[in-house]
Amino acid sequence: MSKKVEKVVLAYSGGLDTSIILKWLQTTYGAEVVTFTADLGQGEELEPARKKALLLGIKPENIFIEDLREEFVRDYVFPMFRANAVYEGQYLLGTSIARPLIAKKQIEIAEKVGADAVSHGATGKGNDQVRFELGYYALKPDITIIAPWREWDLRSREALIAFAEQHQIPIAKDKRGEAPFSVDANLLHASSEGKVLEDPAQEVPDYVYSRTIDPQAAPDQPTYISIDFEKGDAVAIDGNKMSPAILLAKLNELGRANGIGRLDLVENRFVGMKSRGMYETPGGTILLVAHRGIEQITLDRGAAHLKDELMPKYAELVYNGFWFSPEREMLQAAIDHSQQYVTGQVRLKLYKGNVILVGRDSKYSLYDQDLVTFEEGAVAYDHRDAAGFIKLNALRLRTLGQRKKKLGL
Repeated sequence: MSKKVEKVVLAYSGGLDTSIILKWLQTTYGAEVVTFTADLGQGEELEPARKKALLLGIKPENIFIEDLREEFVRDYVFPMFRANAVYEGQYLLGTSIARPLIAKKQIEIAEKVGADAVSHGATGKGNDQVRFELGYYALKPDITIIAPWREWDLRSREALIAFAEQHQIPIAKDKRGEAPFSVDANLLHASSEGKVLEDPAQEVPDYVYSRTIDPQAAPDQPTYISIDFEKGDAVAIDGNKMSPAILLAKLNELGRANGIGRLDLVENRFVGMKSRGMYETPGGTILLVAHRGIEQITLDRGAAHLKDELMPKYAELVYNGFWFSPEREMLQAAIDHSQQYVTGQVRLKLYKGNVILVGRDSKYSLYDQDLVTFEEGAVAYDHRDAAGFIKLNALRLRTLGQRKKKLGL
């Protein structure tokens, strides 16, 4: 504790860990604590967080609870899906993309209430500490950051419980034992890590899943849907226009019912270790297939291939916490420019864990049936032109071959 802190804004869930952090900030720093609880569609009632904060002595005017679902999907999830961002080939970045928005709101509240510090409940081993703090520093370079898990000596569940009891923090019965796994959730996904999931050789137990039914138990008949896009963003399902958050919630329902979006992944954390997690992203999995489907007919080959080359870098920036970096913003500008004609409708078949693209249509389509048909079409295409095209592209290969032949290689 190197700097005197008068007031701190805490990212507060209302759970046991952040309640302990709240009290620890009061007792260790002697600071006035302001709590911020974000509704990102995690599916939990947030009013208990307000009551818990009041119980722990927080003034009513220092309790902030905000519904961020529409902003989250519109300004964070949808821009990321325009990029088709997938980390390490599989992960749809559900946890990563939520952190910059929470950080942004914490800084806004800190400026509003005159706080000189912000705090979070991320551990010293994970990625979230990096994501939160890079966001804080990008938005308010002189902010003081308090990361309790890097400072305190509460190193076990028993120590946390003892601290809670000492300071009369209510402990739910199911929190007294060691949690079987940890869960993070928002409107895009749910992730589970730790404990029963730490051995990557063992199958994920059925009870871990919360957002999807077992694909084997999904309906025996496929579900057909259509998704309409405008400039790269989904705007309607089956012709019904919806706001971004409502649309994603509807896709989640459809994905859940058809067992779509489960992922068992061992990923490379930014801090240097590998971790095993189980992710459920039902709506996002559908959305990714649909978006790539409409891009198939509306994006030029050069633009499409360049996007695919940029995507891993974009995904890595989001994963590592560089949402507010100039390089992410530069990539976003290029990606958004590519989406000006990504408008049309995609039709999908959802069946037992699978998302199957069955049709796509757009007034901006670059697909020309007359040009590609095996029959003689209306478009003039001289097959003999291909010979010169091939010879020009083969010139360097023929030159290399001649050298090998000359040298007897």
